[in-house]
Amino acid sequence: MLKEVVFTTKLEWDLRADFMAEADAAHRSASQVLRELMREFIQRQRVARDYDEFLRTKVEAGRASKRASVGRSIEEVEAEFAARRALKRGPECECQLDTRSSARPD
Repeated sequence: MLKEVVFTTKLEWDLRADFMAEADAAHRSASQVLRELMREFIQRQRVARDYDEFLRTKVEAGRASKRASVGRSIEEVEAEFAARRALKRGPECECQLDTRSSARPD
């Protein structure tokens, strides 16, 4: 198995010139920069694909749950979390802040 292959591509002259100038400014060869860009692209694509699969699985589980009449309605979920938020806030303060004056009380 070869460790190196030649990759040929067509580019606009301006894009190539700008790329070469930036690679040179970074004291790196064009090949080094391209390898890094390719690896980053591959990683981003894999992460995106994994997330898409995760999301599809979650959606299908939700749909299966709904078909089986398992789970709760959106109203039940919203009511539960409204109650949780109310507990976390604690008792409401009945005092009002007077914002009409910027003077500090003595």
